[in-house]
Amino acid sequence: MDCRVVVEAAVPVYDVGTADEAVRIAISKTGEMLNPDLNYVEINMGERTCPHCGESQETAFIAADEGLVALELEMTVFNVEHDEHASRIARKEIGQRLRNIPLEVLEVEVIEDDGDEDDEEESTSDGGDESRAGDEEDSDDDVLPEFEDLLDE
Repeated sequence: MDCRVVVEAAVPVYDVGTADEAVRIAISKTGEMLNPDLNYVEINMGERTCPHCGESQETAFIAADEGLVALELEMTVFNVEHDEHASRIARKEIGQRLRNIPLEVLEVEVIEDDGDEDDEEESTSDGGDESRAGDEEDSDDDVLPEFEDLLDE
C-alpha cells in the first residue's frame, strides 16, 4: 500500500517584519534543510483557522521581529502496512532533517495502486523513498552488464 502523508511543521524565523517575509524565509529555510536528501517533499503554506469562529488566519505569527510559520510538508511513502506506519515513516524521515521543529501529521491518504508498477523497485529498505529511486535503478540496469555475461567473456 502506498500513502500520501501531509505533515504540519512549526518553523521559527528571526529578524522578520511581515508575515509574507516570514513565510518566504521559512520555506527557503525548510527547503535547505530537506535538500538534497528529501528533495521530493513538497513544501506548502499551511492553512490555519480559528478554533472558535472558524475564520481563516495568517500562516505566520510575528512578535518582536520573530515569527512562527505553519508549513505543510507532503510526501509519498511506499510499501507500508497501514496508515499509522506511513505517518511514522514520514515523521521520521522529515524529523531527522528538521531538528527542533515540531511536526504533526495532518493527513494520510491511501494512493490507489494501478497494478502495472512493481512496488518493490520503488521502495527502500524502510519503505520511505520516492519512486525516483526506482527510476534510477532502472537506468543503472541498462548500463551495467549481467554478472553471468561478464563470466562468459
